[in-house]
Amino acid sequence: MKIKILGAGCPKCKKMAELATRAVAELGLEAEVEKVHDIKEIARYTYITPTMVVNEKVVMEGLRPYPQILETLKKLARE
Repeated sequence: MKIKILGAGCPKCKKMAELATRAVAELGLEAEVEKVHDIKEIARYTYITPTMVVNEKVVMEGLRPYPQILETLKKLARE
């Protein structure tokens, strides 16, 4: 699983990356969490940051609570 956290490095973007990394570890997933700061790359997906992209699909826009991030990644891992 390839997870991208899109954002300019703001506190919410950093928090989403931290929570995604925590969820990956808690779920024992084989996944890479990449922080994307390039504006052109971000614009390919959205104009809202932070945004979580999993396997090239936008799955979450805006910072969400940890349980929601955990549940989203758990669901995607089963697909």
